[in-house]
Amino acid sequence: MKTLVGFFLVFLMISIPASAQNKGGKGGAPSRSAPGVGGGHVPARGPAPHPGPAPAARPSNNVVPQRPQAGSQQQVRNNSDMKGHPEAPHVHATGDKWVGHDTGPNDANYHLDHPFEHGRFTGGIGKGHTFRIEGGGPSRFWFGGFYFSVAPYDLPYCNDWLWGTDQVVIYDDPDHVGWYLAYNVRLGTYCHVQYLGNS
Repeated sequence: MKTLVGFFLVFLMISIPASAQNKGGKGGAPSRSAPGVGGGHVPARGPAPHPGPAPAARPSNNVVPQRPQAGSQQQVRNNSDMKGHPEAPHVHATGDKWVGHDTGPNDANYHLDHPFEHGRFTGGIGKGHTFRIEGGGPSRFWFGGFYFSVAPYDLPYCNDWLWGTDQVVIYDDPDHVGWYLAYNVRLGTYCHVQYLGNS
């Protein structure tokens, strides 16, 4: 009888972790990545600079784009370019196409009066530098003693990020001075983030 109970306990010890792995993601967290997006893929490089201002972002003569007022209602873009793809800006796993990074350098949503106010991120940029988020939330998250904040305009795009376990890769933003792009490896989505310094 003791042998039977022992076998049963060993069976449970093996089957429970295996069952949790089948749910996808780390720690049983659902993957939620769309086909061809995320799922562990890391882009080889960040987006290319925009060739010029997008038609909607192009200012008319003598008009300077205004920064949106805090608390104002802003239209959030839907970046779903294919059936099943996320509404958030994302990167295609095949071809590393950065969907949603197309508004050009004059996008008022990413204007900063004091770019790189807290210095520049020195922890490693791009593929080969994957970091696990250690805590916080969109207004302040961290890993390895480096702190970041998601751009206010991008807050709706990171609702499904796991702020204690997701892995991110930081890329330079070639169009918006003072911003970086934090790419979520699990979801394949990304947000504009500002570096807040280190501990």
